[in-house]
Amino acid sequence: MSKTPTQLLIKRYASRRLYNTETSDYVTLEDIAGFIRLGRDVKIVDLKSGDDLTRQYLLQIVAEHESRGQSVLPIAVLTDLVRSYSTQGGSVVPDFLAMSFDMLKQGQSKMVENMAAMNPMTAMPGFEAMRARQEAFMKAMTGGLGTQWSGPATEDEGEDAAKTPDQELDEIKRQLAELQAKLSKM
Repeated sequence: MSKTPTQLLIKRYASRRLYNTETSDYVTLEDIAGFIRLGRDVKIVDLKSGDDLTRQYLLQIVAEHESRGQSVLPIAVLTDLVRSYSTQGGSVVPDFLAMSFDMLKQGQSKMVENMAAMNPMTAMPGFEAMRARQEAFMKAMTGGLGTQWSGPATEDEGEDAAKTPDQELDEIKRQLAELQAKLSKM
């Protein structure tokens, strides 16, 4: 992670306490997860050695959520991740996972945009609150992975715009199933 204005620097002391350099106070893993959910990039470094510990702490946050029953990663995916660490040479799994999450974010954003753009119910009282709940649900399902559509344009954008939200969701489910099948084969 490169140092950017939005990146939050957290220093780990020898006592293993985590120090937020922006607010000059100690933080917990849950605080760090909250910063990330708000869209902040976080970098965690060891104060003494300067080692980047970000990956280690992010994995710990995921592990804690999984252990509390907030399972997001299917057993097959976790198993394949473990296998990827034992393969010799460069693994394609990290790139594949990054692309998969990007596709999921893109599909989520596109679905929300299409739902708002083509639904005549948008003029109905209370629709905005319903839309906000839908966005919150999608954020919870994807762990707050972002909402910007930046994917490749489809061959016929007009055809995509005519899809209903249910069709968009079915398409996302189909794509996710394909990705899971590919990951299982790896």
